[in-house]
Amino acid sequence: MEHGSAVETAVAATQHAVMDVNLATTWVGWLSLAVFVIAYYFIATEDKYEVNKAKPALFAGTFMFMLIGIYYAINGMNPDPLHDELEHLILEIAEIFFFLLVAMTYIETLIERGVFDLMKYKLVSKGYTYKKLFWLTGLLAFFISPVADNLTTALILSTVLFTIDKKNLAFLVPGAINIVVAANAGGAWSPFGDITTLMAWTANKGEFIDFLFLFPASILGWLVTAFLLSMSVPNGQPPFDASTEKKPVVLDGGMGVAYLGVATIVMAVLGHQFFHFPAMWGMMFGMAILKLYSIHLTKSGQNSFNIYVNMQKVENDTLLFFFGILSAVGALHFLGFLEYIHDMYSLVGPTMANVGVGFLSAVVDNVPVMSAILKSSPDMDLAQWMLVTMTAGVGGSLISFGSAAGVGVMGRLHGIYTFSSHMKHAWTILIGYIVSVAVWYFQFEILGIY
Repeated sequence: MEHGSAVETAVAATQHAVMDVNLATTWVGWLSLAVFVIAYYFIATEDKYEVNKAKPALFAGTFMFMLIGIYYAINGMNPDPLHDELEHLILEIAEIFFFLLVAMTYIETLIERGVFDLMKYKLVSKGYTYKKLFWLTGLLAFFISPVADNLTTALILSTVLFTIDKKNLAFLVPGAINIVVAANAGGAWSPFGDITTLMAWTANKGEFIDFLFLFPASILGWLVTAFLLSMSVPNGQPPFDASTEKKPVVLDGGMGVAYLGVATIVMAVLGHQFFHFPAMWGMMFGMAILKLYSIHLTKSGQNSFNIYVNMQKVENDTLLFFFGILSAVGALHFLGFLEYIHDMYSLVGPTMANVGVGFLSAVVDNVPVMSAILKSSPDMDLAQWMLVTMTAGVGGSLISFGSAAGVGVMGRLHGIYTFSSHMKHAWTILIGYIVSVAVWYFQFEILGIY
């Protein structure tokens, strides 16, 4: 009996050693890192080479694991740890993938029903001044992004901005920056307002209500930036001709879809909170309800919608980008590179490291940065996990291509919202970022309110 126990212990120790082997300094580690860096270069310069970011991300994510598989086969290593890593990674990606798929399908259905067209018309037709429109679009971005996600919100409201006035750069540039900052700040205090917060939530780094405590830091940081930006917005109001502008009509069931979208988010939250379901489970149930609602509209003789047609309009390149980049970071984690992130947290402390993450996410997209931190799993309490969630999201606003929202608006307002036009106002964003961190420190560390 003792002999059998000793053998089992030795086998377990051997398996543990195999799983803990660091491949970062082997040829497969260096080659995989080179593949990641080259792919990331093409991701960051997709406008220059006109190569969609999903392509290099997907190539890198899949190819890096294939290289690891070849290394294991050549060296006759036990493939079980690699198999287990891939299974875990697939589950992790699936949660985010299906959550986003449902959210994007609802957004596309709302667009098809004309709900957002009506919102644009109401904003433009009120006769508001440029400054009032600047604040309204910012407020909408801040409060829509916690539900609709920051990328979708920024794309919709940048379209609204361009509809208001297509030529007034003095209004368009600060207005676009304001939308990006507001969308990222608004997404930071909601578990599904940004990919980074969604990743932290699904990784159980905080409960749903924990993220809501980031609201003061998020809104005060954005308000400071918005106030500074508003000083460069011109006076006067945009032209509007009521005789040529027709009021859009919301198609049958448009508002019903909006209510179902809110109900779907609620189901996802409650299911995750009380039954410990993955968040995407409640979202997929909401997708089923949306399909049944379309059948109800058809049976009642109303102008219905085809959910599968709307799904075709979903930005699949965005979904595949997340699949690729999360896979690539997963490969770096398996190879042992992310241990260096863990060492950095031990060296400088979690607060300084998490503040630095905000600046890093401005240069490197916040999704791989947050994925790397979650996989390296530094020893942090709840307050620090909330800090890094906020800095990774808000920090992406510091540079135009530092967040999905910024990249989306650069594409939508091509030639208007650019890297150079953004950097002229970057100081306002930096001040807002500092304010957000200061509010977090006062609330979480001094007052202990969370």
